[in-house]
Amino acid sequence: MSKLKLFLTALLAAAPVALPAADKIAPINQTRRSVAIEGYDPVAYFTDGKPVKGNSQFTHAWRGATWRFASADHRDTFAMDPDRYAPQYGGYCAYGVSENHAVSVDPEAWRIIEDKFYLNYSKDVQKEWLKDPTLRIQRANRNWPGLHQ
Repeated sequence: MSKLKLFLTALLAAAPVALPAADKIAPINQTRRSVAIEGYDPVAYFTDGKPVKGNSQFTHAWRGATWRFASADHRDTFAMDPDRYAPQYGGYCAYGVSENHAVSVDPEAWRIIEDKFYLNYSKDVQKEWLKDPTLRIQRANRNWPGLHQ
């Protein structure tokens, strides 16, 4: 089965992320061990222009998740302005959110557009998302609040 078909199957099975009504903080996509972006360094996408695995020696707790970094400098940079470096939509698939679903991601399927960091479920799904990222981002921006409230 192609990755796109697997994604679509996962998309159909995905349920919106639910938080208590009083909690308006957007959820972070994280592993069972509460690690964001599967342990990848969010700052590295901006500074190195590629995904870099973080080191468990350099971590920062933010929004209920543990974020890992390749260096203390990256950790400190993130800690000073996490909203600038964290992926959009809590690290859920940007294409999925544009379709009103919170779906996991492949940290290797990423893009920075207008200084914002986006992740996708897979590189195949990312190809679909990149056909019209402006429209997808507009849809995702409209959908995202309803997925977690």
